[in-house]
Amino acid sequence: MNSHLSTNIVIENVVQSKMRGRVIYQGSVSSQVAVNFSYSKLFNDPSGKGYQRPINKKRCKDFAEYLSQGEDSLYTPILLNAAGNWEFHAYDRYRPSYGRLVCHQKATLMDGQHRLCGIKEYIEETDSTLNVPFLAFHYLDEDEEIKLFDVINTKAKGIGTSLSRYLNRNNDKLSWVATNLILKPESPFFSKGTLIGKRTRGKHITLQNLYHLVNLLTKKSDLAKLPKEKILNITMFYFNVIKELLPEEWDDYKNYRLTHITCLNALAIVGNMLINENYLIKSQQPDSVKIANKLLNLGEIDWSASGDLKFVKGVAGTKMLAEDIKNCI
Repeated sequence: MNSHLSTNIVIENVVQSKMRGRVIYQGSVSSQVAVNFSYSKLFNDPSGKGYQRPINKKRCKDFAEYLSQGEDSLYTPILLNAAGNWEFHAYDRYRPSYGRLVCHQKATLMDGQHRLCGIKEYIEETDSTLNVPFLAFHYLDEDEEIKLFDVINTKAKGIGTSLSRYLNRNNDKLSWVATNLILKPESPFFSKGTLIGKRTRGKHITLQNLYHLVNLLTKKSDLAKLPKEKILNITMFYFNVIKELLPEEWDDYKNYRLTHITCLNALAIVGNMLINENYLIKSQQPDSVKIANKLLNLGEIDWSASGDLKFVKGVAGTKMLAEDIKNCI
C-alpha cells in the first residue's frame, strides 16, 4: 500500500501544538476519511523500514462489535506521521494554533490499525458515520517512526486482567461476583484477595483467579443462569464450609496448599458437581446439610505443602486433584 492520494483531503478545526519540540496536529475526521487518509507499513516492506504486524481479522471484528454497543463505546485517538506532507493554515492571526490541514499524501499509521479496520467493518455493516480522533506528528523520519512504534508496543504496560475484571464488574456477572468475594467481610477470600492483580504477603489470590474459580463452580450448569447475588451467596457458602472444616489449612498459606490456586480450582470443580447434585429446586438453594456432610471427608487429604500436593500444578494437576477429591468424598 502506498501514500498516494487521488485528491487532497482538507481537515477543519485542527489544533496545532508541540510535543517535546515536535509539531503535532490534533483533530478528528469522519470515519469515511479516517479509513483512507493513512496507510500501514508492514514489517516486510521492501524498503526495510516497515514495522506493522499483519492485520488480525478477529481483533477487527471484536472492535466492530464493541462499536455496536452504542454511545458508551469510546476509543482513543489514532497516531499518525504526516512525514511533512500535511500543511497547516491558521484561520486568522489571532488564533495561530487553530486552523485547517491540507493533506497532500497519506500519513503513515503508527498506532490504531485494528481500530481503523474495525471502524471500517462497522460503518460498512451499519451504513453509519463515526467521528474518529487523531494525533499526527508533522514530521518524523522513518527511524524515529519505528522507534516510537516500538516504545508504544513494548514499554507500555497493560492494566492487567484483574483490574480489567474490576472495571467491568457492573457489566459482567462473574466479574461482579469475583469482586464481591474480595470486598465482602463475610467472604472467605476477604483477607486473601487483591483487586488489581498484584500479589502481596497474605493477599495471594487475584481477582482474575476468583473469576476463573467462579466460572469453574458454575459452568455448564443451571447455576450459571442464576442471578449474580445467588451465585455470590452459593460461592461464599461453599468455600466458607471448607474454611470452617479446615481452619488451620485455610489460614496458613506457607505450610498448607489448600488456598493455593490449583487446589482452589480443584475444589471449585468438585463444588460444581456437589451443588448441582444437591440443589433444592423449590427453595432454589443448595442443600447445605448434605453438602457440608460430604465435605467432612476433605480432612482425609494431606493438604500440607511438604506432601504430595507440592507436585500438583497447572490445569492437568487441577483436574487430577479434583478427581481425587471426588473419590474421597
